Amino acid sequence: MGKTFELPPSAKAFILQESERLLHEISGVNAVVVATVDGFDVGSAMKQGDPTRVAAMASSIFAISGVVSSEAHLGRSRSVTIDTDQGFVIVHSIYRDDADLVISVIAGEDAILGQVAYQVAQFARNLAAA
Repeated sequence: MGKTFELPPSAKAFILQESERLLHEISGVNAVVVATVDGFDVGSAMKQGDPTRVAAMASSIFAISGVVSSEAHLGRSRSVTIDTDQGFVIVHSIYRDDADLVISVIAGEDAILGQVAYQVAQFARNLAAA
């Protein structure tokens, strides 16, 4: 089990507020989950599904992307996009002083990949600084 930490209340509030905003303001987004790199849900907004399962999935994807980027000598992994015939998933890392986190966004085929990727990257930058 990973180390126990407590995010500042302002960071937790930001996670919940921004997760809800992405879910409701970006067409096609079905789930937004922020998790620790070891797979624990920190905050989420979902139309359906289980944030615990998404957090565990994001942890695995983050771990694999870290190994790939390291082996390829490309530095720290920033994000992974999984494109499917019915939508996509973006997993984006957040490197904070108190914890490393990941944002997972699950979107349907009607979502615009570039728009979601931009908003998730902005969310990550703001959360890293929060």
